[in-house]
Amino acid sequence: MTTTTLSNFRAHQSEVLDAAQRGPVEVLSRGSRRRAVVVSPEFFDRALQALEDQADVLGAAEARREQGGISHEELMAELGL
Repeated sequence: MTTTTLSNFRAHQSEVLDAAQRGPVEVLSRGSRRRAVVVSPEFFDRALQALEDQADVLGAAEARREQGGISHEELMAELGL
């Protein structure tokens, strides 16, 4: 991951945004305090989708534990398919 200071980010926003298209850029203030991570829209979308997918998998696993499971045939019937 590339790292830059907050003052450098302010002075060179365009270059930092270009760098973020290739990989995440960590923005630090006061030497080491992490203020932000700049990423490309594509990276952000993939990360968000991965989190949503993980939440769906965990939710499905929890539902199976709570309900004791449901067969494929029961699910299809319940959905009217």
